[in-house]
Amino acid sequence: MAGTQWMKTRPGQVVVAALAWTILGCVFALPDITSGAQRRHALLVSLTLWWSWGMVTPLILWVDRKIPVSSKRFARRVMAHLLPSLLVTSVYVYLLAALRAAFGIDEWNGLPGIRLLVEALQGLFLWNWLVYWLILGAWQAYRYYDQYIAGELRLERLEKSFSEARLNALRMQLDPHFLFNALNTISSQVERDPKLARGMIEHLGDLLRLSLESKDRQEIPLVEEMAFLEHYLAIQKIRFGDHLRIETQIAPEVKYASVPCLFVQPLVENAIRHGISRRASGGTVIVSAQRDGNRLDIRVLDDGVGLPAGWTLENSGGVGLSVTRQRVAGLYPDGETCFAVNRRAGGGTEVEISLPLRWAGKDANASVRV
Repeated sequence: MAGTQWMKTRPGQVVVAALAWTILGCVFALPDITSGAQRRHALLVSLTLWWSWGMVTPLILWVDRKIPVSSKRFARRVMAHLLPSLLVTSVYVYLLAALRAAFGIDEWNGLPGIRLLVEALQGLFLWNWLVYWLILGAWQAYRYYDQYIAGELRLERLEKSFSEARLNALRMQLDPHFLFNALNTISSQVERDPKLARGMIEHLGDLLRLSLESKDRQEIPLVEEMAFLEHYLAIQKIRFGDHLRIETQIAPEVKYASVPCLFVQPLVENAIRHGISRRASGGTVIVSAQRDGNRLDIRVLDDGVGLPAGWTLENSGGVGLSVTRQRVAGLYPDGETCFAVNRRAGGGTEVEISLPLRWAGKDANASVRV
């Protein structure tokens, strides 16, 4: 593929290649020019030498592309180049002679016949043959870089882009889910208690603002995540009143730990909808976060009705749980996380998430607007 692309060069690439060979010719002419020799003659001799190699290089690359031996079989590929290298070097000898005759350096009458090649064999043919191998070696090094090193970098960038697109898609799936639930909660209070509905709308506006401010970030400091959660809980407290009790137990040393953006709220929403709201007496939701060595443990517990019989995360998780689980797995793709949903011994449900502990960097000192 790389060889094919070389054969389909654009005019701009030809200009760049010509400039590169010209610079090379000037560099090799410097010793003769600075020694006081005929500067014009010395410069033309060097330029015609390297211009000729510039003209022959596409032929070298074409020959390399036509050789059916894999690049991994180095010795066999070198052997396959032996005869073509001699032929291409012979072509170079005649091309150099023609170019120098065109610039008036040599005579045209020396071109026909085999005498020119014989004279080259007695002189600089071996050196020119070595230049062939230098060009071929540089080409093979470029191909190796393009196929393996640059290829891996491109693949890594594609994988990263795909991962980010997938995480954004999951987040877009979650945001409308949360928004519709919040709007339903507000609509249920509009006629019953307009004042409460207005309060809910204000908190929803703050929620949307915080969501938009963090839309380009997959991870945020835990303190920002908790600020987002507070506005959501304010809406739910207005709705449930004293039937809903919230406790937060966030260790001070993990306030600025980096966590997935908008991942605690759906867990709390799930606890309220499927646990607390189904009990006439209401209940309590506890959100805790603490450090355990080099890991961050986050738990969302409730004392609601608990999980139904036969419930498993794989086949019974709703949108909030399933999307949150996928986002966490996508942000930590090396199996470094633990996401578990269990029944509590005293009744209710516990969601436990364990993440590698890392810090939010420059956001660690950022103030949170609430």
